[in-house]
Amino acid sequence: MSGVSADHIVSLVVLLAAILLFIGLFNNTLSVTVNYQRNTSTAKACSDLLDAILLAPSFSTNATPTSFGLQANGLPQYQLDPFAIMRLNSSAGTPVSYQKTSLTYSSMTTSPGNYLLYPYSDAINYSTASNLLGANGTYGFQFQLIPTINISIAEISTSPLSLSLNVTGTSFPLANATVNYYLIPVSLSSSSPSFQTLPNQMGSVQTNNLGSASITFSSFSLSPNLTYAFVAYAYLDGVTGIGYYEHAHTGTKCVVPFVNSISSLNVTLAHSDDVPTTSSGTNTLYYNTTFVLESQGSLLQTYIGTSNQFGSVSSGNGNSPVLLSMGSFTPGILVIAYNNTGNNGVVMMPWGFSSLGFSLTFGNASINPAWVATDFRQVEINGVSYQAKLSLWSEQGYQGAD
Repeated sequence: MSGVSADHIVSLVVLLAAILLFIGLFNNTLSVTVNYQRNTSTAKACSDLLDAILLAPSFSTNATPTSFGLQANGLPQYQLDPFAIMRLNSSAGTPVSYQKTSLTYSSMTTSPGNYLLYPYSDAINYSTASNLLGANGTYGFQFQLIPTINISIAEISTSPLSLSLNVTGTSFPLANATVNYYLIPVSLSSSSPSFQTLPNQMGSVQTNNLGSASITFSSFSLSPNLTYAFVAYAYLDGVTGIGYYEHAHTGTKCVVPFVNSISSLNVTLAHSDDVPTTSSGTNTLYYNTTFVLESQGSLLQTYIGTSNQFGSVSSGNGNSPVLLSMGSFTPGILVIAYNNTGNNGVVMMPWGFSSLGFSLTFGNASINPAWVATDFRQVEINGVSYQAKLSLWSEQGYQGAD
């Protein structure tokens, strides 16, 4: 083979190698470009979808919604309907069944004894929301509502009762915040509990530079015949939060409140021995109810105008649960005191999602997506500040950038 021919072959091999290398680099660049465009499109879709959720009119009392939105009707933008949010099927809680209603309930719980239990039969699930938003088959998402302010409360002493409060924002103490508070004393001296009135059970304190404050109720000391619940409402520069505390329950039995459909304005009071399965024996708890609402930064107590405001609820076959009428769509806190030999305490349930500062996770968790877009908005729910977060990912697949 002549030298010229050998040079031609070597040149051809080098040219082919260069072409193959160029094609590989081009394919890799093209793949990265396509993924970048898809990621950019997903990020924009995330922002648009979050606004669609937060700004579309509320579906709270519509049994079969035709659109998915949380905006409170008649209020400024990014103020959400607390009753629409109650209908969202939480993906973070453990479902709770109740044999006496033959229903299963979506559960949000912040501490033992404090529930938001809503029937799946009236709840909005992820599949319905995805279809209404036009995301089904295109995007997967998870929607979260997280309180902007947290208030942690602890007992310092019980005689007289003294409480410490620690108010924090997003990873920092809320210094010089105003905290309005309300103590709800409960007498257990008779079989049926009763709510007491004390001087200075309502008031206001200021947090220090560390976001802390303390409150002493000189006229109230704990005893076997006295217990209490406590609610605090903190605000600073337009940002607000709510916190609560109950003295520890005694015994193993309690009253469990189940929300009926929102439109019915009813709550079912069950005996814990019947949840989830009806007890073979009978036990009776005597209860009394009151309602705490927030009005212009103050916490006020009012009684529920119903024949079942107080009474008894018994476990076992042949004993029906109690139906309690809430009367209106006024957000607040349903407070249920209960008592019987060896079993007493206070249970609180939000009537309207934000009333106890609950958090919500709605939707699917992402399973190894190539890329997840997130976006945030600051919102209010009945005056309580929340961070709304949406995580969004494509369900149409991505090319790898090998």
